Amino acid sequence: MQRASRLKRELQMLSTEPPPGITCWQTEERIDDLRAQIMGGTGTPYEGGLFSLEVKIPERYPFEPPKIRFLTPIYHPNIDNSGRICHDALKLPPKGAWKPSLNISTVLTSIQLLMAEPNPDDPLMADISSEFKYNKHLFMEKARKWTQEHAVQKNTGIVEDNKENTQDQKASSRKRESLSAQPEAEEPAKKTCV
Repeated sequence: MQRASRLKRELQMLSTEPPPGITCWQTEERIDDLRAQIMGGTGTPYEGGLFSLEVKIPERYPFEPPKIRFLTPIYHPNIDNSGRICHDALKLPPKGAWKPSLNISTVLTSIQLLMAEPNPDDPLMADISSEFKYNKHLFMEKARKWTQEHAVQKNTGIVEDNKENTQDQKASSRKRESLSAQPEAEEPAKKTCV
C-alpha cells in the first residue's frame, strides 16, 4: 500500500514538475513498470540525443532502489552494452548510496548528471573508461557518433519519415537486444561495478 501511494505521488510530481530534460511515465496500467527519457546535456557528447530508459520498481520500494537501465545504446564508461548503469544511488548500502528519502526524480537527475560527468574510476566498461581517461578526444568522437546513430530523432515532419524512424528505433532495439544476448566473454573488457 505504501509503495502504491508513494509511486502515485511521485508520478504526479514527475508529470506536473518534471526535472529539466527528463520525462517519466507508467506503461499501460502497471505502476511498477515505468519508462523515462533523458535529453543529452548541452556541451556533452550526448547533446541533441533523447535516451530512453526502463524503470522497474521493486516490491520493497522505497526500501530498495528502482532497477533502471538504458534502452537506447549509449557510449559511456559507466553504462554497459545491455544498458545497466553503475551508479551508487542504484545500490543499497554498504556498497551503494540508496536511501528511502531518494525518489525516481532524484535518481533520474543523478543519471543525467552521470551522463554529463562520467566516473572513469568505477567503470562498467573498462575499455571506454581507459579511452575517457587517456584519449578523451576519441571518447568524445565515439560518444557523439553513437548519439547521432541511436539517440537523435530524425523527424522531418513527413509521415513517410515517421515510418522510417519507427524502423530505425526497432533496428536500434534489435541491436541492443543482440548486444545483450552475446556471451559475457565477447563483450569489451568489463569490470563489475562495486
